[in-house]
Amino acid sequence: MPTPDPDSRSTAASRRAFLKNTAAAAISTTALPTILHAADKSGSKLPVLGEGEHRYEAEHDWGELPGDVTWGETHGVAVDEAGLIYIKHRTLSQEPMDSIVVFDPEGKCVRQFGKEYHAGGHGIDIRKEDGEEFLYLCDIEHRNVVKTTLDGEHVWEMQFPAEAELYTDIKQFRPTNVAFAPDGGFYVADGYGSHYIHQYDKNAKWVRSWGGAGTEEGKMRTPHGIWLDNRPGREPSIVVADRANARLQYFTLDGKFQKIIEGVSFPAHFDIRGTDLLVPDLHARVTIMDGDNDVIVHLGYDQAWTDQVLGGGKLTMRREPNRWQAGRFIHPHDACYDASGNIFVVEWVPTGRVTKLRKVS
Repeated sequence: MPTPDPDSRSTAASRRAFLKNTAAAAISTTALPTILHAADKSGSKLPVLGEGEHRYEAEHDWGELPGDVTWGETHGVAVDEAGLIYIKHRTLSQEPMDSIVVFDPEGKCVRQFGKEYHAGGHGIDIRKEDGEEFLYLCDIEHRNVVKTTLDGEHVWEMQFPAEAELYTDIKQFRPTNVAFAPDGGFYVADGYGSHYIHQYDKNAKWVRSWGGAGTEEGKMRTPHGIWLDNRPGREPSIVVADRANARLQYFTLDGKFQKIIEGVSFPAHFDIRGTDLLVPDLHARVTIMDGDNDVIVHLGYDQAWTDQVLGGGKLTMRREPNRWQAGRFIHPHDACYDASGNIFVVEWVPTGRVTKLRKVS
């Protein structure tokens, strides 16, 4: 029997919300991005997504995989200070393979590691601490959070916070992503487990938890992504991709509810560049919001295409690459900027899919 997809088994409500929340994704046609075409070095045409100052040339299936790795569901992506791109995928083959592959900016593999995350690869983020960069990894199969060096050497690993008195069984804990606090601490989103956010200090000691399952303010259904929103002109706060509730929620650094942001459909995670907030959305698009969290553009978005991707809730297209179209997304699960403003998008599809959105304006 095949292993169930983790995103579809996070909650029963999540599956139903794929179809229910599609209506919330409908945006007037004036907001749809133009898909143009540009020639690459070989003379073939690559689609260009976006408009105005947010136009990107889309190179799908980016990166040259080493021969002993076959993409599983590409779940996470991060970029270090040297410009290397780290992609974490969920491998489902019987024989464990490396779950993290690192590429240079030209798409050449420079190293690989992480067989210990076989079948559990999910969130991956990078933080610099005392002059050294570290990976923070979430594993939904082994139900832990792991801190490593950029080469994969373990620093520590943790499971659910017993001090919070919210868990009676490890099966209730399935962490999805991590955010970093300004004081050196961090936050863990238990997106597929308890629907709580857990806060830790710089020594990885539990501080507090908040949230839990629900639709009320401050409650969440699949808090899948989490980020420190410290864009210029804003008081630093925590933004959560409350995915199955089809919204973003903002909290103070100590977990007090602030506000809800609409304009998303099934948000997965975040990155920021300048005053822009990047939101990969599992409903077939990548959204960029401005400093006021108004939508600038939905990259790759077309409602008719989204309807095809969702397939009435059956999600069959994710398993049918022959139906995928250039310039369109299936299920963006994570995305991040590099130093030049290019965007790397990874998608929740069984064969994996990595797209480089090369900034052209």
